[in-house]
Amino acid sequence: MSATGHDTAQFYIVGNALQIVAVSAIYGVTMTVSRERNMGTLIYLIGSPANRLAIFMGRAFFNILDGMLGVVIGFIVGGLIGLDLTSANLPGLAITILISSISTCGLGLMLGSISLTALNVMFVNNTIFFLLLVFSGANLQLDKMPAWMQVVSKWLPLTRSIQSARMLVNGAPLAEVSLLLASEFAIGLAYALVGFIFFRWFEFQARKRGTLEAF
Repeated sequence: MSATGHDTAQFYIVGNALQIVAVSAIYGVTMTVSRERNMGTLIYLIGSPANRLAIFMGRAFFNILDGMLGVVIGFIVGGLIGLDLTSANLPGLAITILISSISTCGLGLMLGSISLTALNVMFVNNTIFFLLLVFSGANLQLDKMPAWMQVVSKWLPLTRSIQSARMLVNGAPLAEVSLLLASEFAIGLAYALVGFIFFRWFEFQARKRGTLEAF
């Protein structure tokens, strides 16, 4: 394989390995939140005296671990089909995988809260998942995207994680990608905060209207 072909393979393998985290984050977290209403347990959850933030954030915990495991498997498979990790910064890559999972789970929490009032949860999930696949740079070079797509990509999770992972696979020090990872983490927290606000709004409206089970 030529140097150019090798670099191209690295580009796609790393991007798609990181993209795997979106499966657990979007589908797993969203369904975990929305299933509370579908299974009839939302009324007990809202009626309990437990800390709302702890309950809400706890919905993402196991999906974060599951997402990380999925990415690790993706890298292992990538190694079998041509991904070269001999120069990789493995500790930095591990941190990147953790942050990417947290960040995308923040988006999943927001989508899960929105799904409490949505008629078709899977339509929302599928739409966001494929938008991430396009806009995150997993399969497209960000600098070759139209300007408006580049603007959108900056506000999405995974974009900076994928950039960081590609740099770390090539041996970049963690300090070189620290700003990208800090921004990625902040974006994930921002999505989670919006989701929590929406969750509390849903709770308030449901209590007000008496529609906890039929919102």
